[in-house]
Amino acid sequence: MKPLKIVLWIVAVSQWVLGLLCLLAPQQFFTAMGLAPLPDDNRYMIAMLAARFLAYGFGMMHLARQQEPSRFWLGNMVLIQVIDLAAGLYYTAEGSVTLATSAFPMFNAAVFIALLVWLMPRSQEKRMEVYAGPSL
Repeated sequence: MKPLKIVLWIVAVSQWVLGLLCLLAPQQFFTAMGLAPLPDDNRYMIAMLAARFLAYGFGMMHLARQQEPSRFWLGNMVLIQVIDLAAGLYYTAEGSVTLATSAFPMFNAAVFIALLVWLMPRSQEKRMEVYAGPSL
């Protein structure tokens, strides 16, 4: 199996786990993460977030099964991870969350960003340049 496909399966599983925990056990998940208990009215927003985690998990699974995964959708996952990492850095620096709470998710985001960018398929134009050599 190609390295990109392995990474996509890992990202898919991580999204499914996050989605299921946010959907089925949000209070327990937040407490286990070291976050404050959720107010009852916030669980609705967390359930909507869970839907997106689950959908992106299925999307990553779909990409992992493709001969050549879509650069657009890979780029979207990179964007999500960049925003996750930036939010983690901001809220940790601000003091809203502790480094103990944010370190693991931020590490995952950084690893996913690096791997997805490194393994992203080249565009058709760049691929042709590699095969034919640079144009003069």
